[in-house]
Amino acid sequence: MPVPYIFGRAVRVQLAPLALSSLAALLLVAPATATAGASATAVTAGGGIAASGGITAGQLDVPGGPFDSPARVRMTFRRVHAGMNVLDGHATTVAGLLLPARGGHLVELQSRRGRRWRTLARTFTGRRGRFALRYTPRGLREQRLRVLFPGDTAAGATARRLGTLGVFRLAGASWYGGGGSLACGGWLTSSTLGVANKTLPCGTLVTLRYGARSIRVPVVDRGPYVAGRDFDLTEATKRALGFEGVGEVWSSR
Repeated sequence: MPVPYIFGRAVRVQLAPLALSSLAALLLVAPATATAGASATAVTAGGGIAASGGITAGQLDVPGGPFDSPARVRMTFRRVHAGMNVLDGHATTVAGLLLPARGGHLVELQSRRGRRWRTLARTFTGRRGRFALRYTPRGLREQRLRVLFPGDTAAGATARRLGTLGVFRLAGASWYGGGGSLACGGWLTSSTLGVANKTLPCGTLVTLRYGARSIRVPVVDRGPYVAGRDFDLTEATKRALGFEGVGEVWSSR
């Protein structure tokens, strides 16, 4: 074999090019065990050469890229129960399940004001996805409610509307019947639905609850003029509520 360098003088050497097949053959017959201080090589299935350091020059068979987004889970609310009628200053409870059942998910109770939803209470789901939210309203004001899961890195946001929460106060009531004219106009009959009140404007709608029954009626007359009583129910209103004699009703006004 010609010596490429002799006593400081460059010598032109003619080397025959190796065919690619010969190079592949040399790699395939390389010893499996490397000598001390040298790196072992191997031919990968993709045609690359892997060094002992673990870096592969061939094609990597990796499922997905490092920036691929994970699959989003669809969360849903199930078996949601809510106390939708409550006395002013008393708590209402909203309970249910968030599925798939996982612990540690944030759940919010919200009310609608104008075009925005305002958070009233927050909690986290238990191990089986259960949650319970408690809220104490203040003031005689109806509120539209929903429960919300705001979403996280694995699941998108989801919400479930609950309806309207009615907030009431206790009011003393009695009833009256017969005939005659009404202070707000018209005539009292056995089929007249309404209540008498001393201060609310005529025509004001009042929601009354008695037991499991509820009715919404206008103020049609003035009275009652007995201490401790807020409303006089007409005979038809009394029948609709199942109210008897003198007692207390829940009133929205």
